[in-house]
Amino acid sequence: MTLSAVAARYANALADVVTGPGSTLSPQQAVAELRAFETALRESPDLQNALITPAVAGSRKKAVVGRVADILKLSQVSRNFLFVLVDRRRIGSLSEVIRDFEAVVDARLGYAQAEVSSAGELSEAQRHVLNSQLERLTGKRLRMRFAVDPALIGGAIARIGSTVYDGSVRGQLASLERRLRDESLS
Repeated sequence: MTLSAVAARYANALADVVTGPGSTLSPQQAVAELRAFETALRESPDLQNALITPAVAGSRKKAVVGRVADILKLSQVSRNFLFVLVDRRRIGSLSEVIRDFEAVVDARLGYAQAEVSSAGELSEAQRHVLNSQLERLTGKRLRMRFAVDPALIGGAIARIGSTVYDGSVRGQLASLERRLRDESLS
């Protein structure tokens, strides 16, 4: 089984628990807690080595995860999920699991993920207008992630699934060039 298939399986299992009836943990809170643990893991090479190396016994790894979870004040659901990852030797896949978990929860709640790159940082008003326009265009509710791409001259590029909406100056110039070339050939 590929790493992405494994991550998807764990992400789906966590989504089942978090979105199930009687869950005391919201999906957003689960993501925040797991991201906090991921940050602690990334920032501490010693913690990373202790949890990933097969030389350390699983019981010791779980004790370490328990202590870190206490410090981060993680919920019992997040703590138990991390224990499962340790037991199954999948704690090294935590970042992929979190990413897949977000996608699964968004899909279950009717959201699509949109990656938006712009030439400069967008203001909150610009983000809101862009979000509204893309939601109207796609007919979907969107969760937007923004990034700055200095290679863009101006404008923005949005990627929603496999569809790319190119509103960049470079894209507009390329479109104009194609139209002019097509007109000169006819």
